[in-house]
Amino acid sequence: MVRTPLTPEERQRGERFGALLRQARGDRSMVDVAAAAGLSAETLRKIETGRAPTPAFFTVAALAWALNLSLDDLAAACAVEAAAEGPALSA
Repeated sequence: MVRTPLTPEERQRGERFGALLRQARGDRSMVDVAAAAGLSAETLRKIETGRAPTPAFFTVAALAWALNLSLDDLAAACAVEAAAEGPALSA
């Protein structure tokens, strides 16, 4: 199966998500957060840097749990960022 290339908006959303995770991680090490979420540090590094801009739902859920964030808060933060950039849909 061939993946469809990501749009610029999808790449930007991945970068915003990664920045949000870095901010939430604070002083905790990447290794500690990754271990708490059941991920490798390399996977977390890729997500935080935007190199893996579309992580699986269960990966996002595990990171939210490890960082004591709600999925609702993550979704709202992404929606706020997207709204600030302009309309997501065109007529």
